Amino acid sequence: MSFIELSRKKSPWVIHVNTGGCNGCDLEILSCLTPRFDVSRFGVYSTGNPKHADVMLVVGPVTLKYKEIITNLYNQMPDPKVVMAVGSCASTGAIYQGCYGTCGSLDKVIPVDVYVPGCNCRPEGIIDGLVLALDILNEKERKILEDKKKAKSQGAA
Repeated sequence: MSFIELSRKKSPWVIHVNTGGCNGCDLEILSCLTPRFDVSRFGVYSTGNPKHADVMLVVGPVTLKYKEIITNLYNQMPDPKVVMAVGSCASTGAIYQGCYGTCGSLDKVIPVDVYVPGCNCRPEGIIDGLVLALDILNEKERKILEDKKKAKSQGAA
């Protein structure tokens, strides 16, 4: 499935969050925004405000100090929303697993929809993950609209 096949009413807005780690995956995410990979040509827009974001890209293991912050950011995002764990640290905790200052992987703190493996992951993998995330986002949006339509028809009856 390609970005063109995904029908959305607006461009997907992405918030990029680093919960602690080596910053290797951060650089790969930033390279997705450069002219070589240029995810903006597909309508992907990077934002710093969780209230505007549809997709959360999270890199690094979740540190104890960041646990509450990442939960608050997730709760501020409007529904439907998708969370991507980018890299081995966010997906499994990787080399930080079991360290005294970390909670481990992201899915121990907030629900994760898409995992992008690798240390550090490649921009192509991040773009593939975004395609999958947008497919999941469309499905969640479709389900919300169906539920609203069903509730409206039951209320009228």
